[in-house]
Amino acid sequence: MTLNPLEMLNLDDARHRPENIEQMIAGMAPLLPILDAIPNAAIFIKDAQARYLMANRTLVQRCGLKQLQPLLGKTSAQVFPAQLGPGYTEQDRRVLQQGVVLEDQLELHLFGSREPGWCLTHKRPIRGRQERIIGLVGISVDLQAAGDTHPAYGRLAAVDDYIRNHFNAPVTMQELTRIAGMSVAQLERYCKRVFHLTPRQMIHKVRLEHAHRLLLGDLPITEVAMQCGYTDHSAFTRQFKTLTGFTPRQYRQATGER
Repeated sequence: MTLNPLEMLNLDDARHRPENIEQMIAGMAPLLPILDAIPNAAIFIKDAQARYLMANRTLVQRCGLKQLQPLLGKTSAQVFPAQLGPGYTEQDRRVLQQGVVLEDQLELHLFGSREPGWCLTHKRPIRGRQERIIGLVGISVDLQAAGDTHPAYGRLAAVDDYIRNHFNAPVTMQELTRIAGMSVAQLERYCKRVFHLTPRQMIHKVRLEHAHRLLLGDLPITEVAMQCGYTDHSAFTRQFKTLTGFTPRQYRQATGER
């Protein structure tokens, strides 16, 4: 039996849940041509072993492939660069084994130039009719350019400029709200609209971009942490692993092997 693809998207309604992941894929197949037309988002479904069962054209191209078929049956660790692929698979397993739902997860990507790019990732488990997790569905959306037509853009650009010039020191919400001349709630809301990130994500992004560049060299990791605004080495390691899937040391080793 094949379900309506729109019903398959309603994963919280037990009546519309698939009996197995193959049924899910059959139900979603009619949507694939539409998903292929989305250029700035990688969309995918994986099985309970974190292997690709469906992906749109954008994801296929980012894996350096021309067709979908070579991607099917493989994990992220098998198709993405060594710096990041295993981290994506580890994240998948958290979703599959623990039922973790990821929303607006800021993640680092690497392009051919080895310069970092960013996306916001959403992943959630797919549960069958007996509540058993049978796979996951996800989307990674490219972080878009700032919307400079927003009335508050000037004040928010000043906030962004301050973060970029002071990321190596403590950056407080109190200081950011003072610069913007707005409340914490307003700053959170407007930053999300203009930069597509919360102020805290903006800080993490700038710090991790700098860390990426420093880790390509030989600077001790404790010094990298200090130069990126982390007085606590363990805090730097936790945050770096959250956004890349690797500890700074593992990331440096993987980068050196590239």
